[in-house]
Amino acid sequence: MFIKDYFVNAGAKRTLIGVIIGNIFVGLGVGVFKLSMMGNDPFDGMNMALADLTGIYYPILQIMVNLGFFVIQLIWGRKLIGFGTIINAFLLGYIATFFYNLLYGIVGEPSGFFVRLLIVFAGVLAISLGLSLYQTADLGVAPYDALALIINEKAPKIPYFWARIFCDAGCALVCFLAGGIVGIGTLVSAFGFGPFIQFFNKTVSEKVLKS
Repeated sequence: MFIKDYFVNAGAKRTLIGVIIGNIFVGLGVGVFKLSMMGNDPFDGMNMALADLTGIYYPILQIMVNLGFFVIQLIWGRKLIGFGTIINAFLLGYIATFFYNLLYGIVGEPSGFFVRLLIVFAGVLAISLGLSLYQTADLGVAPYDALALIINEKAPKIPYFWARIFCDAGCALVCFLAGGIVGIGTLVSAFGFGPFIQFFNKTVSEKVLKS
């Protein structure tokens, strides 16, 4: 289905909107995680740490890293490329930065462990809802997210779960070596999204996008 078809097909329009809104919620969650100062998800945490280390503006560095993973996706995972791939690769860094600056300007730097823990939980909810909408729309996978799927496809003996853990662990290691924060937010991101995504799939995304 071509992009122009999304403007004449009502069902396709909903999935297109689902991708956009999903990525907005993911960006919001990434910004909230950063505000907590308890660690971001491994991929975004790595990019933030590398941006601080190199002095490159975070959204620009995120695009550069995504382009590297996109080459892999283009060669071995072309079927995973779609509208959602482009939105995530080129805009997510800007969305996350916008929400972080907005929230920081409103509430400032949070103080206290439990306050920051609540902020992490809010980030989990935002990212889980965003990923649920984005994945249910099924209009392409982000370059980094495609990596574990490609590993699983090319090496079927490696389950997707372990392929994803391998990718996330690599990003977390680079984040740590680059001076970034690897903390509770990082661990929650690596292991805690599944149940929440499943909950939002059943209560929101499938009802809105698949009905």
